[in-house]
Amino acid sequence: MIKRTLKHFHMCCGLGGGAKGFNRAKPVVGNMQAEWQCVGGVDVDPAGLRDFQRLSGIPGTLMDLFTREQYTAFHGVEPPAGWREATAEDVRRAANNQDPDAVFISSPCKGASGLLSETMSLTPKYQALNELTLRCVWLMCEAWKHNPVSLIVFENVPRLATRGRHLLDQIGKLLEFYGYAVAETTHDCGVIGGLAQSRKRFLLVARHIEKVPPFLYEPEKKTLRAVGDILGRMPLAGDIEAAGPMHRVPALQWKTWVRLALVKAGKDWRSLNELAIEDGYLRDFIIVPEAYAGYLGVNDWGDSMGTVAGRSSPTNGAFSVADPRAREGALQYQQYGVRRWDETSGAVIGVKSPGQGTFSVADPRDPGIGHAKYNVAQWDGVSRTVISGSTTGQGAFAVQDPRTGGASTHKNVFRVVDYDQAAGTITSGHGPSSGGQSIADPRPGMAKVKGDPYLTGGHYGVVPWNGQAGAVSASARQDNGRWSVADPRMPAANERLTCVIRSLDGTWHRPFTTLELAALQSLVDPEEQLELDGLSDQAWRERIGNAVPPSAAEAIAHVMGTTLLLAGAGETFMLSNMPVWVRPVAVGLSVSHQDSV
Repeated sequence: MIKRTLKHFHMCCGLGGGAKGFNRAKPVVGNMQAEWQCVGGVDVDPAGLRDFQRLSGIPGTLMDLFTREQYTAFHGVEPPAGWREATAEDVRRAANNQDPDAVFISSPCKGASGLLSETMSLTPKYQALNELTLRCVWLMCEAWKHNPVSLIVFENVPRLATRGRHLLDQIGKLLEFYGYAVAETTHDCGVIGGLAQSRKRFLLVARHIEKVPPFLYEPEKKTLRAVGDILGRMPLAGDIEAAGPMHRVPALQWKTWVRLALVKAGKDWRSLNELAIEDGYLRDFIIVPEAYAGYLGVNDWGDSMGTVAGRSSPTNGAFSVADPRAREGALQYQQYGVRRWDETSGAVIGVKSPGQGTFSVADPRDPGIGHAKYNVAQWDGVSRTVISGSTTGQGAFAVQDPRTGGASTHKNVFRVVDYDQAAGTITSGHGPSSGGQSIADPRPGMAKVKGDPYLTGGHYGVVPWNGQAGAVSASARQDNGRWSVADPRMPAANERLTCVIRSLDGTWHRPFTTLELAALQSLVDPEEQLELDGLSDQAWRERIGNAVPPSAAEAIAHVMGTTLLLAGAGETFMLSNMPVWVRPVAVGLSVSHQDSV
C-alpha cells in the first residue's frame, strides 16, 4: 500500500474528541491508504487543552479568539493587561507552521442552544459568543490563504441555522470569496458514528474547488445502538475501584432525584406534566423516610434478599419472603397453617409444632365441658362437680348472673359510669374492680388545655427534634409516653446527595455516570478507564457534552480522506450511491479538472 499522511487542525478544539476521531480514520482508495495526523488545536480552556493532548497526542495552544469588543460584551469587563487579539499568524503558529489538509471548527454553541431562551440568546453576551463562529472562519482562511485548506468542517447546534442565520450567510459568502464550495446540512452524529445516542448537529462542509475537484459524499449512515449495548459492558455504576473516579454516581440535588424518580421509564422530563398537582403538592404521591431499614420487611418471591448475617432475623431487616408456593395440599409450605375442621392434617412427627406446618385447627365446637378452663356456666345450667382444688382456672366455676338490680354487693365491679351520672361512694379501697370508679368521657381530644387529665401523661406524645425525651423505662411504648420524635431529616430541596431509586418494575433509575457519558460519546471504550483533567464532575460533564464524538469525526474524516486521495491521484469523479455533500453548481457535471477551471 502507498501511504499518504493527511494533516488536520482544530479550532475551538475542546478536549479533543474530533481530533481523536480524525486520528483513527484510515481511508483506502485502490492501493493508497491515508493516515491522519493532528498538527494542533486552539482553545481558551486550559483543562480542556490538557485533555486534548491526552486524546490527540499533541499539545494544543491556549488562545482567546475574541475581538476586544466581543471579549468586553461577553465578560462584561475590559480584557486584562497584556491581553491582545489573536491573529492569523498566531493560528498558523498553533499548527506548528504546517499547512493542514482539513480544519475542524467547533465554536461554542451556547448562544444558539435550544436550552437557552430566545430572550437570553439576543443579549450582547451571547451574541458575542455567536459571532465567534464568523471570526474563527476568517482567522482560518487568513492563516492559510497562501495554501488554502482543502476541506473544512464547521459543526454546531442545529438551531444555529435560525438564531445565527445572518452569521451563516456571512460565513458562506466569506468561504466563497476564498474559493470554496459550501453546503449546509444537519446530521445525526449517532447515525454517522453508530453511537448509542441520537445527537443531531449542524454541519457546514466546504471544499476548495481548485484543489479538490472530486465531489465530497456524505458518510455512510449506521443503525443507532441501544444504551444497554454500551453500559452493559461497563462495571456497575459506582464501582470506582474497577472503573475509576469518573464512574461514581453523581451527587444531585434532592429535588432532582425526586423528579428523576417520577419520570416514567423510556420517557423524559415531559412525563412530569402528567402528574396531578393540587395547591403546589403532588396529589397522588407522598414522600416519607424509609423506616427501620426493612424492620419486619417481607421480600417479593423474585427479589434478592442480600447477604444474610449471623444476626439476621425478621426484626432487624427484610429477611422474610412472600412465598407464592402455598397451594392446597402443599403442607410443607404452610407454616402456622390452620386446617379446617373437616380436613386432615399432615403426618404428625416428633418435631411438629404450629410454626412448622398446618398443625392447628379451626375448632367450630363451643368450648365444652372437657375444655372448661376459665369457662363460665350459664345461669340456668349446671356446673361441674366442685372438687377440693377447684378454681376459676380449673373448670366452669363461674356463672352468668342476670341479676343486675337490687342490693347485689358486686354489681359495680369494673363498672363504667356515664358522663352525666354520679359515681358511687369512693372508699379507701377504691379502684376499677371495686366500684364504679371509671367514667365514659365523651370530650374529644387529650392534652388540649392545661388541666386536662392527659396533659402530662405523654400518651402517643411526639418529642421535637431539638427537644429531650424523658427517662426511658423498660416498658416504654408509643402509647405510654413521649417515645416518638418529629424527625426533620428529609433532605432540603437543594441539598446534594447520592440516592438509589428502585422502581416498581425492579429497575434502578439513575443518572449516567460521567464515564458512561464519555462512553456514549465514544470518547472511551466501555471496558477502558478514562481520567480527564481535574476532579470536578461538573467540569468533566461540560467538556464531554461539548465534545465531538470521535466515532462521528472518524466517519467524516474517512470520507474526507477518500476525497483527498482521489484528488491526489488526479481523479475527478467517483461513482457512489451516497448523496453529494459539497458540489459547486457551475461544475456539477464536469469530469475533469481542466474543464472545471
